[in-house]
This record gives sequence, structure tokens and C-alpha cells, in this order.
Amino acid sequence: MNILLIYPQYPDTFWSFKHSLKFISKKAAFPPLGLLTVAAMLPEGWRKTLVDLNVEPLSDEQLAWADMVFISAMIVQKESAQQIIKRCKALGKKIVAGGPVFTTQHEQFRDVDHFVLNEAEVTLPLFLQDLAVGQPKPLYAAAVRPDITRTPVPLWSLINIKNYATMAIQYSRGCPFNCEFCDIVIMNGRIPRLKSTEQMCREFQAIFDTGWRKSVFIVDDNFIGNTQKVKQLLPALIEWQKEHRYPFTLLTEVSANLANDEELMQLMSAANFFKVFLGLETPNHDSLIECGKKQNTGGKMSEVVDTIHRHGMQVMGGFIVGFDHDPENIFDMQIRFIQQIGVVTAMVGILTALPQTRLWHRLKAEGRLLSDATGENTDGCLNFKPIMEKEKLIEGYQKLLVALYSHKHYYQRIHTFLKSYTPTAKTRLTKEDVLAFMRAAWRLGIVSRVRFRYWKLIVKTFFVKRKALPIAVELAIQGFHFEKVMKRVCRP
Repeated sequence: MNILLIYPQYPDTFWSFKHSLKFISKKAAFPPLGLLTVAAMLPEGWRKTLVDLNVEPLSDEQLAWADMVFISAMIVQKESAQQIIKRCKALGKKIVAGGPVFTTQHEQFRDVDHFVLNEAEVTLPLFLQDLAVGQPKPLYAAAVRPDITRTPVPLWSLINIKNYATMAIQYSRGCPFNCEFCDIVIMNGRIPRLKSTEQMCREFQAIFDTGWRKSVFIVDDNFIGNTQKVKQLLPALIEWQKEHRYPFTLLTEVSANLANDEELMQLMSAANFFKVFLGLETPNHDSLIECGKKQNTGGKMSEVVDTIHRHGMQVMGGFIVGFDHDPENIFDMQIRFIQQIGVVTAMVGILTALPQTRLWHRLKAEGRLLSDATGENTDGCLNFKPIMEKEKLIEGYQKLLVALYSHKHYYQRIHTFLKSYTPTAKTRLTKEDVLAFMRAAWRLGIVSRVRFRYWKLIVKTFFVKRKALPIAVELAIQGFHFEKVMKRVCRP
């Protein structure tokens, strides 16, 4: 059987890095890890081809070749997924769909033949069994949380790794916290399920064997959700990195309690972690209580961020406005907060009610839901009736973005970050890095209005903290992308 796996296109979003990818000659930020893993679960005798619309177009010839089409997508890819489904239907192709957008909104995709929802380790075998006897059902769903120690290594041979800026790997699913707005618990539960240490070493080796020698994103909902088990994994990962001469720099998502665990921070630093994403959300205490983010109320977030920076890991932060308890000056509060703590990569969005979350159910019961979520973190779209006047919230949000990603504030944050940051990651200077620096020197250092700030950053970093020069250049390049996204969101 000929199986065509299709990954829909992302719009131009905060995390797409579309405008900065050109500096490093890449086509997409991350590979479609879910589809690559599903491909490894399909029968070995089937012929498989994967098309990632973020790196190449989908041709009619590819569709004609396929006996069956598999599609996986997140909410933000919904529009592209619908276009793909329409093309497949017009050609009479059988469509199998799974992933977050279908799991929460499958009733909106009437032309899909078979939905394989929730976690594929449970539902995909059921579909394959029925398909083998010619009786596949329209929908497969399960509340069972699978043992992911049996999840196969992704089928990396289906993609060209040179198209991507960062590779991806998964260690765990689930998060022990239950923030009201977050859909992690809906998708993956509150009890983190983990892969074994041996399994993770095999997966790292599989990426290494492709020839990849750059950053790897551990895509977990919360990498430190089970700190005891993580501390058992990290020594083995440190040893693996040493044996292979530190081929990978690592990034992941964590919770703020990382800063309270010195041993864990040292282990992560030794394993070559250089970035972590934290949901910092808001400096307003009442809003943190409202959304159930109690893990952020135990101490000063400025000290949390500073501590992690001193251990060689750059904090990327998520921030939200639009909580019921937000005061009218929340926008100024957020600007001061973000500038003070030196989180350069600051993703700020208006609160969104994602399908089936606790927030979604509460707002629905209160009669405040307006529409489906777009799945884009920073598009400024409201899908519920806020307590604050709608126009005031949107206007304040746009002013917040304009301020944060102005050249002045953005470069101030880079300098604040570099003051506390202690580079520890072992990195390799590649040809791509040199080309990126040359392109940045031209695009940012000569023809851009930011040129004086750019060269001040580069020269100061070179003389004061030379090991941080690569990340300073990277942040300057990313600033180019964030500015483009901000202008799109904030245009009248």
C-alpha cells in the first residue's frame, strides 16, 4: 500500500521563525515529529512518503501515487489541513486524520474518512486491525494513556534534515500542573509518562546517525514533570553527549520550580541544555491564582529567571493578558516585568479558551465563549467575552507588543539577559553559523535602522562575554522575525 503522510503548513507565527530562517538557509523550524513517529508504527511493507508543506509544495503526482493519505495537525494548522482534505477528496483519496485539531474538533472535518484520535499508540493499532479485514470504522478514540516506552523511534529517513533548524525528540507526556487555560491535561494527562533511559539513548543515537549536529528540541509538555526520573535520565544523557563529543545543544519546556533545584539545573547544564521555555504568564498575583498557576506564586520570577540564566540556560517566556483579574494597567505592568527579568524571547498573547480546557468549560457555562480558538498564540484574536472592555484589551495588547519589540526595548532585554547569563553549553561553529553572521552583518548591520544597536551589541559582547556572541547574534536575527510578526498583528 502507498501511504502519503502530509503535514499542513503553519501560518506566519511567533514560533514559525519564518523571517529568521532565511539567515540560516532553512525552510522550517521543526520537523513533523508526530507524523514521523506514526510512520514508524505503520506496517513495514507499506511504501511511505512524507510531504511537509512547510518545506515543499504538495504535487498532484504525489496525491495520485497514494492509496491512502494520513494527516496530522495542530489547531494553528487548521486552514491548511482543510485545504489538503479538499484536494484529497476531489481526487477520491481515503483520508486518515489525527492530532490535536482533529482530537478536539473532528466534527468540523466532514470529508475525513477515518479519525484516529487521542494517542496513536492506542488507537492506530485498532484502525490497522480493522483495515486489514476491510472494515475500518469512521472514528477511533480512547481515554487510555499508553505506555510510551513502546513507542518506536521516528522514521527519520522520510525527511531531509537539512531543511530544518532544529530536530525534535520526546521524553515524556503529561504535566503535573493543571493551569486553567492549558490543554496539556486534556491531551496527555496530569501524570507524566516517560520513556526509558535506554530508549532515549537510542533515539538520540538515531538523530546522530542522520548526520545532525545542532540543536535538538525535547518537545515535552514539562520536561521536569517527574524530577526524580529526570535525574536518573540526565547522567546517562551527559555520558552519551561526552562519548559523542557533544553533538547536540538541547532546549525544552519546564516549570518555574526548576530554579529551586540546584542539582537538576547543574545536571541539565552538564547535559548541554542551553534554552528552556517557561510559562511566566503575568506579574499580577491575582491572575496567577485565577488560572491555577500557583507554581509561579512561591517566589520572585525575576530571581527564577536570573538563577536559570546563571546556569547557562536562556529563558524563553510565555506571557498572557486578558485574565478576569487583570487591572487596567496590566499592559504597563507586563512591559516593566518583561524588561526587568530580561526574557528576550517573550511570547505575549491574549488569553485564549482552547477546546475542552477548564477555561473553555467555565466560559461556556458563563455564556462568554464567542468562537473557536485559532491556535496562534500571538494573533491578538479574542474568542471569549473578557471582563475588561474588548477594545481596551486589544488596544492595550497591541501597544504592549509594539513596546516590547521596538528596537530600543528588544536590545535592552538582550543586554539585561547577557548580564546574568553564564554560557556553559558546548557548541560547534558551523559553516551555517558563519553564513548567518555574514547575512546578519549585512541585513541588520548595514541596511537596517537597527544597525547602531546591532553593532553595539556585537562589539560589547565580543569584549565582555565572548562565549555568548553566538547567542547574541541569534537573538538579533530572531528580533528581525519578531518585528515582522508584531507589525502584522498590530496593523490597523
